[in-house]
Amino acid sequence: MLNRRSVLAAGGVAAGVFGVPQLLAPAEGHEDSTHSEHAKAFVESKTFSGTKPEIVPWTRAMPVPPVLKPLVSTAKQEVYQLSIERTTAEILPGLKSPVMGFGGQFVGPTIRAKTGRKTLIMFQNKMDEAANVHLHGGHVAPEHDGHPKDLIEPGRTRLYLYPNSQQGTTLWYHDHSHGSEAAHVYLGLHGAYVIEDDSEKALNLPSGAYDIPILLRDIQFDDSGNIVVFDDPSKRTVVLANGVPQPYFEVAARKYRFRLINSANQRVFKLKLVGDKFTRIGSDGGLLAGTLEQDELVLSSAERSDVVIDFSKYPIGSKLIVTDAVAGEILRFDVVRRASDSSRVPAALRPLPAMPYSTVDREVDLSFVFKPNERPDGVINGKVFDMDRVDFTIKRGTTETWLIKSSDPTGVKHNFHLHLVQFRVLERNGGPPLPGDAGLKDTIPITAGETVKVQATFTGYTGRYVYHCHFLEHSWIGMMAQLEIVP
Repeated sequence: MLNRRSVLAAGGVAAGVFGVPQLLAPAEGHEDSTHSEHAKAFVESKTFSGTKPEIVPWTRAMPVPPVLKPLVSTAKQEVYQLSIERTTAEILPGLKSPVMGFGGQFVGPTIRAKTGRKTLIMFQNKMDEAANVHLHGGHVAPEHDGHPKDLIEPGRTRLYLYPNSQQGTTLWYHDHSHGSEAAHVYLGLHGAYVIEDDSEKALNLPSGAYDIPILLRDIQFDDSGNIVVFDDPSKRTVVLANGVPQPYFEVAARKYRFRLINSANQRVFKLKLVGDKFTRIGSDGGLLAGTLEQDELVLSSAERSDVVIDFSKYPIGSKLIVTDAVAGEILRFDVVRRASDSSRVPAALRPLPAMPYSTVDREVDLSFVFKPNERPDGVINGKVFDMDRVDFTIKRGTTETWLIKSSDPTGVKHNFHLHLVQFRVLERNGGPPLPGDAGLKDTIPITAGETVKVQATFTGYTGRYVYHCHFLEHSWIGMMAQLEIVP
């Protein structure tokens, strides 16, 4: 029986893939999960040992997702076409696993846009079930935001228009269809979306072939090597970098920019570069005001962090390993050649925009609600998500301060994602923000008992948008709410 008492005893919630949810305690670095019916079609075995598959590390290169080529490109707009389809991927060596993918790829192609030039994408759903697309962190009109109700039915095409009015930043796109987003993203519907701008270009940061998106996530396989959607999160023991477990990546002895994206459903990565530090230059919403030298990067699900690593100080043949606090060694950089390097990383990057005067205060409380003999509900301010209910009405142009908190009785972690606008973290637990809170944000972690105060200005569009926990199994069971911006 899944109830409040049993969850408190075990420290979390997980779900069996077939039938009634079962209680399993998530390991450190993971969050709890709940069951999606869409999982059943992807799992052949009912017995999951949770044993990590035998993987020989550093035998496969980390791929760089290809950049999607436009069908039409003009000074004002680029037009793309991209499919959504079931496919297979060789995640474990020699084994083809059923997955979903944009463009038939387990990690979708990277879309590179430019500030002020629009992107129009025709997404064609070739699957046998509905899907949709959300540009995570994008400032877009509500009809192009991938609202959970706006589905692309099987065999249909939907146009998404992205104005790219934002400054240069690292975004990502993923499925957001109501009731299936957790399974769809877990099975591969994710990819990087990079916006570039002239002012950032003028800084002469590493670019071109030396500007690499890396999507990090975890995954679980059953004893036959099939993907499990979803069992106990602590059994998601395989960590992938651009779809490959424990890969190496050959680099030149020069500076690289890596755009790190946590595309896991509900994992918090704690990353270290053994023997060195990360030079952090960007957050969810673009460049920081100045560089930050960090021993450890903490990335909750959906958070992004742009870092620079200077390999010029290492001799040819050097090998630098990236570790996670729970998973251990997850990625290795191999310095294999010399290369010229005219790029630079200035200490001062880009001033953050001034914060207007806030005129509205709100509270957002994320938690679980338990019912006898039933799956718990995820709630925000005590309410399960309802697409017909507006929770906050906001006047366009208003600046608001939101106090994000979790009174969850289980002590389980959550995180918070706000659609449409970026925000600034003002304080955490009444004190200063954490290093990971720096810059413009759209996603932040929140633990039980914590409070985080943020400020946002709601500009540009009117209409309905959602805000939710971005541990996707939590939003799937209702931990999502809806705001409406009015003139």
